Amino acid sequence: MSPTVSSSKNPINEFFEWFGDLGIFFWQVMRAAVTPPFEFRELFRQLDEIGSKSLPLVAAAGAAIGVVLSLETRHSLIRFGAKSMLPTAIVFSVVHEMGPIVTGLIVSGRVGAGIGAELASMKVTEQIDAIEASAVNPYRLLAATRILACILMLPLLTLTADFCALMMGWVSQALAEPISLYKFINDGFRGANFNDLLPPTLKTAMFGLIIGLIACFQGMRTRGGAGGVGRAAMNSVVLSSLFVILGNVVLVKLIIIFFP
Repeated sequence: MSPTVSSSKNPINEFFEWFGDLGIFFWQVMRAAVTPPFEFRELFRQLDEIGSKSLPLVAAAGAAIGVVLSLETRHSLIRFGAKSMLPTAIVFSVVHEMGPIVTGLIVSGRVGAGIGAELASMKVTEQIDAIEASAVNPYRLLAATRILACILMLPLLTLTADFCALMMGWVSQALAEPISLYKFINDGFRGANFNDLLPPTLKTAMFGLIIGLIACFQGMRTRGGAGGVGRAAMNSVVLSSLFVILGNVVLVKLIIIFFP
């Protein structure tokens, strides 16, 4: 009697297989993205879907960050006799870390789930197969446009979150102790330079690549009907959020090394 062979895969093998499939998918998307014809109409539609429709949520999150930072930082700095450093603490906290990472997580939740569910639904209903049968490259039409839109819009959404956070931080501070907007901004950005402003904002383009790539990958490899669509949306959010956080750790270290 032959021994029973387990049909379940080794989790370690599945882990490396997933990364291998992701690398192959990324290569296929990159190759399709630089091959004409270019899908500019779909790209502009995705810029609106990812950018404009995420704007209210990102702005609200940024405003909340500004208020919370102002309240918490004010309380802490007063305890240590450094109240005059409040504008600088708010500005550097928002621009360096809070604005970019919160924007990345907000977009990974909204956009990641949307892209994953949309492409998964197209996959299980064989719409992607129909697109391919029509001599249209689905990697160029569906994946490359969404990934590029994420890359382009994340820095702009981050600037919006930073602006709303600083404005609401000033409002919260002004309500507690009158201070003009000019003095708040002037004190906050005193001593700031290129290395403090641009690299933390541009690193969110990498967040956009992570979110778009993982969401498209999870959506276009879906199997299993309606259940598969739900799993694709959930995995897109969970994995993109996780890799945004891990990627942020690496990018912060690189920024410290190359932009001291």
